[in-house]
Amino acid sequence: MSSSKSKYSFFESVELYFNKAAEATGLAPALLEQIKACNSVYRMRFPVELERDGEKKIEVIEAYRVQHSHHKLPCKGGIRYSQKVNQDEVMALASLMTFKCAIVDVPFGGGKGGVKISTKEFSTSELERITRRYTAELIKKNFIGPGTDVPAPDYGTGAREMAWIVDTYRAFYPNELNSHACVTGKPLVQGGIRGRTEATGLGIFYGTREACSIEEDMKALGLTTGLKGKTVVIQGLGNVGYWAAKFFYEAGAKIIGIAEYHGSVYKEDGFDPDAVKEHINKTGSIIDFPGSTTLDDRYEALELECDILIPAALEQQLHEENAPKVKAKIIAEGANGPITPEAEEILLKKGVLILPDMYLNAGGVTVSYFEWLKNLSHVRFGRMEKRFNQTAFQNLLNVTEELTEKSIGSERKANIGRGADEQDLVYSGLEETMITAYHAIRDVWKNPDIDVHDLRTAAFYVSINKIAVAYGELGIFP
Repeated sequence: MSSSKSKYSFFESVELYFNKAAEATGLAPALLEQIKACNSVYRMRFPVELERDGEKKIEVIEAYRVQHSHHKLPCKGGIRYSQKVNQDEVMALASLMTFKCAIVDVPFGGGKGGVKISTKEFSTSELERITRRYTAELIKKNFIGPGTDVPAPDYGTGAREMAWIVDTYRAFYPNELNSHACVTGKPLVQGGIRGRTEATGLGIFYGTREACSIEEDMKALGLTTGLKGKTVVIQGLGNVGYWAAKFFYEAGAKIIGIAEYHGSVYKEDGFDPDAVKEHINKTGSIIDFPGSTTLDDRYEALELECDILIPAALEQQLHEENAPKVKAKIIAEGANGPITPEAEEILLKKGVLILPDMYLNAGGVTVSYFEWLKNLSHVRFGRMEKRFNQTAFQNLLNVTEELTEKSIGSERKANIGRGADEQDLVYSGLEETMITAYHAIRDVWKNPDIDVHDLRTAAFYVSINKIAVAYGELGIFP
């Protein structure tokens, strides 16, 4: 099943990247085949009663859940609602989840779910009915559970759908102590975690910031280190794109271009993401934002001259036709699979630094992991130690004032001496994860003894080796 933008389907492109890295690992062919294959594919059809023009009607819904790897359990991956959902896409996304989890040292196997619907065509009550029925189908086949398979939000879904899922699961298993851990991305009152909403966008920010901090790599691109003053174009201002834009903006980067479903806009002196969001809420689109220039079509922003391009929409947005026109020096993949293999070849020859999706958008699954741990421990992060640490810090500051005979100032003292709450710990844990993972990937990329020449291949190389070690520990392969 080939896309019109590539001779490879989405899943075939993932396998292509896998094969390229696998060749460099030197691992046994049987082991590599096991790591690459999707272990379980569940394709389902289920009827849902809907109301159309005042009459009740039965509609059959097509849906999927794929468990790519069981080298570690539970499997982990989002559920997307889209009319474009198909088996190839869900298998590709599940595969990427396996490698993504391995890269950031999250102990999950990859999974993914999809329901083939357009959310705009259904009422809230109908979406709830579809979500609950989908959950029931997953329960029937043991494709959901705290230790089995843990879904999360993805395109077209959010905290609301996750709340419906956990409520349905609890109805089936009322005595399950860890039932809230059957899904992540939940509302706070349903066992969610602070920082999950912005996690993917924040991870993109941390990962790109770290890449831009390395003088050798920036010099090769003709750029200075740091994000301040760098020009950025973002495609997609949904949850991921908005939060990425916000963090880049606050770090001093200039958001000069934004592409959305209804079109794209350019502003030389930069956009404030919050002001753009407010404009969208008032008018329904980004078009005619004050002081901006509306471009001819929504894809033209991808070709703007900029330092960093962040495709944060859907897959295969950069392809053979538009890749030669891309002028960005760094492409930070916020979406899954936004670059086709043909486009990647063109971009790498141009010297573009591509920060791969399987690393860069791992913020969501990293913080989902933190949420899962919170649900299993049944205690909020920071609850046990926040006040103790705050008291210790304040005492230390008081002693410092006494010894130096200088006042630190009450406001400054309060800021320095406060204990970390849940959001602080989530942000800190995510920052550590993204920084550590980037250097693991870069070390492979820069190692002259490993036949790897770009960050994506290096990321696959790192994850394949980590999964191979896990299989070795299981005693399945030597």
